[in-house]
Amino acid sequence: MVVYAAQVPIRARVTRASPTEPFYCLVIPLNAKRLNELVLKVFPNGAPMGSKSRAVYVGDASAQIVKSACRLIELIAAQDNPDLLVPHTIDEILFRLLRSSAGAAIAQIGIRDSHMEKVSKSLHWLRQHYDQPFKVEELAQFAGMSVSSFHNHFKDITSMTPLQYQKVLRLQEARRLLQGRIMDITRVAYSVGYTSASQFSREYTREFGVAPSKDVVSH
Repeated sequence: MVVYAAQVPIRARVTRASPTEPFYCLVIPLNAKRLNELVLKVFPNGAPMGSKSRAVYVGDASAQIVKSACRLIELIAAQDNPDLLVPHTIDEILFRLLRSSAGAAIAQIGIRDSHMEKVSKSLHWLRQHYDQPFKVEELAQFAGMSVSSFHNHFKDITSMTPLQYQKVLRLQEARRLLQGRIMDITRVAYSVGYTSASQFSREYTREFGVAPSKDVVSH
């Protein structure tokens, strides 16, 4: 089970799958408003303070969450009043997440004006404007935080600085464009915000372990 508390670039690889035992992935978007409503019910005296917030939580799903997830898939597949029943099943999954060992941290996603909520706001802006230059001071102001607080909490949550986060976004989009053969390497570099094709090539190679020209050939 993977819970994304914030939008961070991530890579994953399926290590085992076959026609008889296929890999299934169920993705449930977390609605912050609904999550907050459940937080008030699960923690009526206030959500407990967890350890440092981070963007991704990985752990084994409980048997109850797996059963709820399977029931959710069955409801969708059977089209058994999905508009009425699916939201209740999702609420059950969220409830069990809040009751899990990561519950205190997950609760921060739905709490208005929490550090997680403020940093997530800045992450959304960066994802929409990854190809544009920015100043950390302006991004901190957009998030409603002081520069020092913003920088510390941003790094705690994402394990990156804002500039590193932007660079990863740029390189991941560049790889998508290159592998789709949508543009040549130089045009891709400029389209994602680089002003130097050579710098783009160096950082691309460092990030993915292969030069852009060779990555295009391999795909």
